[in-house]
Amino acid sequence: MFETRSQELLSQRRFLKRITLCLAFGGAMLAAALGLGMLGYHFIVGFGWIDALLNASMILTGMGPVSPLSTDTAKVFASFYALFSGLVFITVMAITLAPIFHRILHRFHLDERDFDEKP
Repeated sequence: MFETRSQELLSQRRFLKRITLCLAFGGAMLAAALGLGMLGYHFIVGFGWIDALLNASMILTGMGPVSPLSTDTAKVFASFYALFSGLVFITVMAITLAPIFHRILHRFHLDERDFDEKP
């Protein structure tokens, strides 16, 4: 997906397209994780759809649950969903920031190559 060390730096237009693609993929991952959480809170915990959305989005963003959980099954689901949400957060951040970090590092390597070629 990314250019190698020997290739030229991408044009601004292709770089923005790459950023857009990564943001779309990260957004799709967040939407899928939110949907999974909503389904769990609705069917396992027994919340209504709005409360399921609220709790899933609060856990997914790292803010914590809103409504108290009464059953052990609900608490186990919330625990696993919180762990899952942490992994999703790390993954989405890596996917969205990778093109930027790659471009910076690629530019450094191009500068290094120019330095090596000069006498």
